[in-house]
Amino acid sequence: MKTIPKQQPGLFDYESRMKTLDRGPDPLARLNARIDWKIFRKDLDRAVANEARGPGGRPRHDVVMMFKVLVLQRYYNLSDEQTEYQINDRLSFQKFLGLTLSDSVPDQKTIWLFREVLIRRGEVKKLFRRFEKHLNDAGLMGREGKIIDASFVDVPRQRNSREENEEIKQGKVPESFQQNENRMEQKDVAARWAKKGEEVHYGYKNHVKADRTTKLIEDYEVTDASVHDSQVVENLVEIGDGILHADSAYTGEAIETILEEHGVKGEICEKGYRNHPLTTAQKRRNRKKSKIRVRVEHIFGFMTNTMKDGLNMRWIGMSRITAGIGLLNLVYNLARYEQILRLRLA
Repeated sequence: MKTIPKQQPGLFDYESRMKTLDRGPDPLARLNARIDWKIFRKDLDRAVANEARGPGGRPRHDVVMMFKVLVLQRYYNLSDEQTEYQINDRLSFQKFLGLTLSDSVPDQKTIWLFREVLIRRGEVKKLFRRFEKHLNDAGLMGREGKIIDASFVDVPRQRNSREENEEIKQGKVPESFQQNENRMEQKDVAARWAKKGEEVHYGYKNHVKADRTTKLIEDYEVTDASVHDSQVVENLVEIGDGILHADSAYTGEAIETILEEHGVKGEICEKGYRNHPLTTAQKRRNRKKSKIRVRVEHIFGFMTNTMKDGLNMRWIGMSRITAGIGLLNLVYNLARYEQILRLRLA
């Protein structure tokens, strides 16, 4: 049986392969076709403007390209080391970043430093707001209603002594951590344990408010995992939200008061109690409410499945996880925006 003979590389083989990628079902190519990445440049330039460089240091990578590296990282849930490797290895990644085989690829240390600058300057939330403005201008953030929910974000579990854990619970930093700077860098004193049913989680929570029509995330809050979902409602609800859809975790007089103060109608699933189960009428109302509320689960489903278990993060510490969750929500919005435009134009 004959096999196709191997060919010597030709002058136009690379260009031909890149054109082939354009024709394939590549989510990165679709993002590049729909997203105007220049809208982020002003914020990114400002963030790195005062970062000192050593004398004779090599020129910086373009800030928009570096931001797209972070988009890649969150979309595929990659470590810094894997991000560097995959950019070198995959033509689709290079095409997404606008790199050729002759261009320099940012190494893992460069990726880490760039992200640290954004974290230190609180830039991730600003980038999220920048794209939110773009979505508003495009008419994709409606006023028909919002959905609110939260999901656990798991981080590496810590191995501490019982005494150290007790101090952490009290909001203190154990003295044993402070005595060793290197050990302190590896310890997360903000993450907390939480249990939901039979599931045990260690880490944080991503509280989101999404547009009920487009399923785009309009706002978010980050807390440790022990904070109850209902405790962040006041930070997320705004005048003009119209109707708020949520599950039974958001019931109670305090929530009703917040909604009333903001002129928001609550379409919140009712909760049953011991010796006071839900009536048939309440169950019927809950099923009707859940048909809309369940749309928020599509967001977390996308983060878990398409974004390669994106709700599990390798970083530790509140500031880094807050930035990681912010990037996660932003990248979800980028992907959802591309999908909305593609389906409308199909």
